[in-house]
Amino acid sequence: MESRISNALHLKHHPIALIWSNQKPEGAMQFKENKWGCVMWLVANAARGGAAVCDRRTVGCFGGGVGVGFDNQYKFFPGGEDCFCHFLSSGNQSWETGRQAAEYAKSFMTKETHDNFVHGERYFKTPELVQKFIDSLPITNIPAEYVVFKPLKDVDPGSESPRTVIFFADPDQLSALVVLANYGRGDNQNVIIPYAAGCQTIGIYPYQEARSPRPRAVVGLTDISARVYIRKQLGDNLLSFAMPFALFEEMEANVKGSFLQRHTWKNLIQDRMQPSVKL
Repeated sequence: MESRISNALHLKHHPIALIWSNQKPEGAMQFKENKWGCVMWLVANAARGGAAVCDRRTVGCFGGGVGVGFDNQYKFFPGGEDCFCHFLSSGNQSWETGRQAAEYAKSFMTKETHDNFVHGERYFKTPELVQKFIDSLPITNIPAEYVVFKPLKDVDPGSESPRTVIFFADPDQLSALVVLANYGRGDNQNVIIPYAAGCQTIGIYPYQEARSPRPRAVVGLTDISARVYIRKQLGDNLLSFAMPFALFEEMEANVKGSFLQRHTWKNLIQDRMQPSVKL
């Protein structure tokens, strides 16, 4: 499946299809069962041209399970959802249940993760605000065993139906994607940037948008932890731009005759050193 958008934007990395499936692609990258990993590594592998897959046992982390649509995995966090609320905010060192959970988790957590478990990632001011954040998430339990990430070019339209299409874009390319998402709408609020984990902005938030008669695109990778993890995979100065497949098709149809074929856009990218991905 080719992409006019990718060609017009001269993307460095392959557009990615997120697919729900009950079959695991042969040779796809997959984390070991119940071992830690970041879902965004799987997405990055697809952006580089490979295939990747996860299920409820190989999703890598609890937040990743939530992000791709495997229901509320936070309740399985060491010490339960309350300990996760402390982990994301002020830390677990200040209450007995948290201290006990931290001692239990020490044997299987990385040093950095355990430090965050004890002292908190500090992404929210209080545990109570984390709980409000969880309650506001569009948590989804998808009706499929696997979530597959693969280059859009490798999708067979006759047998596969992407749920989300994901681009990794630099500031110029992201600007063009925002313009294109609004190009055929007649209004100006067709792209959102929710505060969420990197995986949530390519998974459950686009899933939610897909249920709308006018789905919006979702900008992500504003999760600074995910940015640290993705840097070595894809480089700096990238954000994700994810859209339900229906919006992708709408935007694809709007490339011809749009600003992407006019001089302002061509002048903006004429000195770009990286060629477009060959689809």
